[in-house]
Amino acid sequence: MIDLEDEVGQSYLAECDVHLAAMEKNLLAIELAGAEVDEELVNCVFRAVHSVKGGAGFFDLAKVRDLAHQAEHAMALIRSRQMVPTPKRVSVLLGATDALRALLDNPGASNQADISAIMTALAGLSADGNQSAGPGRGDDWRLRALLVEDDFTSRLVLQTFLARYGDCHIAVNGREAVDAYRLALEQGRRYDLICMDIMMPEMDGREAVRQIRAMEDAQGVLSTYGAKIIMTTAVGEVKEVIRCFRELCDAYLVKPIDLSQLLAHLKSYQLAK
Repeated sequence: MIDLEDEVGQSYLAECDVHLAAMEKNLLAIELAGAEVDEELVNCVFRAVHSVKGGAGFFDLAKVRDLAHQAEHAMALIRSRQMVPTPKRVSVLLGATDALRALLDNPGASNQADISAIMTALAGLSADGNQSAGPGRGDDWRLRALLVEDDFTSRLVLQTFLARYGDCHIAVNGREAVDAYRLALEQGRRYDLICMDIMMPEMDGREAVRQIRAMEDAQGVLSTYGAKIIMTTAVGEVKEVIRCFRELCDAYLVKPIDLSQLLAHLKSYQLAK
């Protein structure tokens, strides 16, 4: 866990203030629009709550992460037009925004807060929507992973580990990663997992994530059901990882990579047993 009192922690909390203010403003605009979904507004709310959720993982803010995850899922249903943002549903999302603000106003005590009521309300929204689990997987399904890493030793360790669970392809910089993902989309064989280094030559990991998510959007693939992207970083690059959550990465791991943590992520994404 990284100290919330240091520069990075204070930067995260300040960014959350901005995100939550934008969420409230945009949700009120969505409520006024009714059934006419404004995609730009919905995308702004989705990205804001994703950024709050992603950064929470750095600071062991479990309740913030869980609440933001539920709100993000509800926004994904609206984003994919599986749920209409009625005034009642938007009211629940505004309640979640207020609850997130309360947790982040006192982050040291947030993990002891009772958020059961708003979590139940958000779960009810998801139950109302048509919850697609994304593409189905047959019995012959195998993990398709793309490992983006310019350091040979890190690449070898991760490649050896991921090969146990499926096919692992390699890119040595962000530009190669974007090209590999574009080809995979064209062939109809999208990657399930991307492990993305941040600091690389030619194109860094943050820009590569942005372009990969843009390609998914162009293909009608919501990031909720797109590739799971795990950023890999040195501790000194924490600010960069927090920025990466704005581009809709899913998690981060600090080098040297703890393979048990990587496996835990794979299991949480249902990419490994």
